[in-house]
Amino acid sequence: MDSLVLGIQNLMTNVDTGLWATAVGIVLLLIMSAFFSGSETALTAASRGKLHGMADKGERGAQHALELREDTERLIGAILLGNNLVNILAAALATTLFTRLFGDSGVAMATLVMTFLVLVFAEVLPKTYAISSAERAATRVSGPIRWLVFFLYPVVFAVQKLVNFMLHTIGAIPDEEEDATKAELAGAIALGHQEGSVEKDDRDRLLGALHLKDRGVEEVMLHRSDIQMIDISDKPEVIVRQCLESPYTRQPIYKDDTENIIGVIHAKDLLREVERQLRDAENRRTALSKIDILGIAMEPYFVPETTTLDDQMREFLRRKTHFALVVDEYGALQGLITLEDILEEIVGEIQDEHDDMIEEFGIEDAQGDYIVDGSTTIRDLNRAHDWNLPDEEANTVAGLVIHEAQMIPMQGQVFSFHGMRFEILTREKNRIKELKLRVL
Repeated sequence: MDSLVLGIQNLMTNVDTGLWATAVGIVLLLIMSAFFSGSETALTAASRGKLHGMADKGERGAQHALELREDTERLIGAILLGNNLVNILAAALATTLFTRLFGDSGVAMATLVMTFLVLVFAEVLPKTYAISSAERAATRVSGPIRWLVFFLYPVVFAVQKLVNFMLHTIGAIPDEEEDATKAELAGAIALGHQEGSVEKDDRDRLLGALHLKDRGVEEVMLHRSDIQMIDISDKPEVIVRQCLESPYTRQPIYKDDTENIIGVIHAKDLLREVERQLRDAENRRTALSKIDILGIAMEPYFVPETTTLDDQMREFLRRKTHFALVVDEYGALQGLITLEDILEEIVGEIQDEHDDMIEEFGIEDAQGDYIVDGSTTIRDLNRAHDWNLPDEEANTVAGLVIHEAQMIPMQGQVFSFHGMRFEILTREKNRIKELKLRVL
């Protein structure tokens, strides 16, 4: 208390121009520190989408903010450099001022006072305002910050090189962020669903569209063991009956061996040919036998199994076709994929009046167990029931069990992993047909 009274007396008796100049300098430096802190928060928190919308309306500040955001490392480096310079200078001036006023105890008092002033007026206050109105604040500060980044670029560049050299020296190489925009969108959608502003169906559709580039056709194709094919050696009337009984519009045609696909028949083309033969034939009993199946078949379209769903969808649209056969690197048939399969990754299961109206992704019984077909994809199960089964090593639930068990399980065997219980209900040869799942 005595030192405080003594300081006040010294202030009243020994006030000179230098002290007032130092005090004014501290205030100006705190204002600059607040500007730097608020600018950093505003420019990093502002939504790119909103800034783009404002720039399209002719706001130059929004356009400048977008340009600054293109090199975030350079932007943050310049702001941090400026902010640290003014904070250190303000602390040094405050120490000088309080030492003159209060003697040796002025160092401690300067530390306490400057900590309070910087925390409240140079950090919390400007950052709170910047967060509450990020886009508007970003447009206002973008002009001065552009000049700051321009003038401090040599220093910031040198600091960046030094930091990168030190990180490489100790082996802590920073990972390069890939496709940050997509990751940001996916995170925002997932967060919106958790907060209740985005419905589950909307979340699944949006995330499905975002992840098309990350998924290959082999993950959603119909496996070759489930493909309905037409043997060209069969009589035409048998082939017509097979096409009519099939729920599929297009079917591949093979010769001698199912690996030897020579064409694809479309039910509508076949119907036109049947109608033409019946209209022109003198004997309707033998009309169907005159149909040239290969004459109305389309050329088969083959795609590699490594093709992404996004690329395949674009190729379907370009070719104006909906059907492709998937082959591996050796040219062996692996399955088939349609445009509908890709669309189902976005909008969910699509069923029409010819599909079997069954629940593919698990029928829940009275005990809370789910009866699941072994060929059901893990992604579809996770999507239908909000589970988190991993799909990195296997595409289907049967494949996941085989991968985790490191064997082909026998009927009746039970396994527990990833928070789930898996019971093998049906097995045909080496193929798991049906399983019972329960959440543990």
